[in-house]
Amino acid sequence: RGLTYRKPLRRPSRLSPVAVCPLFPPGPVWTGMGRTGCCYRGAERLASPPRVPRLRPLLNCNTLVATPQCRIHKCTTDFVSLTSHLTPALDGFDVEFCKALRSYSACTQRTAKSCRGNLVFHSAVLGISDLMTQRNCSRDGPTSSTHPEMQSEPCNYHSRTQHAHTHPHTHTHTPPGYLFCGLFGDPHLRTFKDSFQTCKVEGAWPLIDNDYLSVQVTNVPVVTGSSATATNKITIIFKPFEECTEQRVYQAVTDDLPAAFVDGTVSSGAPDHNALWISEHSSGRHVELHASYIGVTVIVRQLGRYLTLAVRIPEEMAHAYDATQDLQLCLNGCPTSERIDRGGHLPLPLPHTALGLQLQQPHGQGHAPHGFSMEGARARCREQLEVQDIYFHSCVFDLLTTGDANFTAAAFSALKDMESLHPHRERWTIYPPSSAHTSQPITWLLLLTLCALG
Repeated sequence: RGLTYRKPLRRPSRLSPVAVCPLFPPGPVWTGMGRTGCCYRGAERLASPPRVPRLRPLLNCNTLVATPQCRIHKCTTDFVSLTSHLTPALDGFDVEFCKALRSYSACTQRTAKSCRGNLVFHSAVLGISDLMTQRNCSRDGPTSSTHPEMQSEPCNYHSRTQHAHTHPHTHTHTPPGYLFCGLFGDPHLRTFKDSFQTCKVEGAWPLIDNDYLSVQVTNVPVVTGSSATATNKITIIFKPFEECTEQRVYQAVTDDLPAAFVDGTVSSGAPDHNALWISEHSSGRHVELHASYIGVTVIVRQLGRYLTLAVRIPEEMAHAYDATQDLQLCLNGCPTSERIDRGGHLPLPLPHTALGLQLQQPHGQGHAPHGFSMEGARARCREQLEVQDIYFHSCVFDLLTTGDANFTAAAFSALKDMESLHPHRERWTIYPPSSAHTSQPITWLLLLTLCALG
């Protein structure tokens, strides 16, 4: 009897268990991928009925598939779950499909010994090989997770939210949304909504104040007689969170950028949780704080005499506050009375150049202006900032206002920190309103500088 069916075994070898096993009828199982899996070329080999009717008795699940040792049934179920939501129109379709195929292949390898002689198993193996060739999938590479039921790490925000937001039928999850906020220069603020503002905000002001995190900055005048200020102190409070961390406070001031919290510790929480820690990238110049339990990253730098700040935070954490915490510059921007830029439009007369007004100011804070002309400031900023976006114009404004060349490095570092932390690349570049609509970006800078110096 074995010889009766030996010859036709080669023809259906590429058929999937989905196609041949009555426990997985091709229609209902593959509806998420379109009619009989036609959303990708070659999928019909894993989803269409067998072309050799004489094989049907042999492939009866009661005789070959349902053996307790062979787990091809489970491998196929996982593959269907991983791919049922995929369509070629989705971004990253090829990557995700290849990951699913590698997972399917790995599963068959694990059960190969117990599936010897199983026609469905060998059909699946050949079908996987064919599809990997057609889709140019490498044998080695990442695989899809087929175990979303695994417990999450309670002190890791990404793991915790991935587990909470996983779709049980598709084994995919909705990634959390992140927000970015940055402060640098005289100072220039980039809010969570990507609104770019230049503000006075002298004294202590809250950038972020929610149930999990508080960030406060202190700004001082940079030149006597000017309304422009810069940051010389940053205080960050990581509030206690369940079993992950106790409260920790970090504080940086000019010429004291520590690589530890105020209590001398460099981390918080159980060693295996890695919930909160500090890393020093350049002694006294660049420190990063990582709060994995709430998904927050903070970059603090000192450039010249002043500090810069960049923060990435999950959207749900940023919005966890009550009515008493509504004064947050990162969330709502600077109060109108504290704005210097007025949206980039300042209808002021220009009786003198910005440089002339600058040189009339007494030298404050021990920093004498170097006498940058407009072209000189633009040339200096262009050395590090090639694109004439808002960071470039902020650099020029800072040089004209203060004469401190360190603000060039501050603008450049702020740009790089933004690119490192901002989650949406398409929103990175912002242009001043006037440079986007007129051919006079210099006029915008003169007006902005006059407002700061007036």
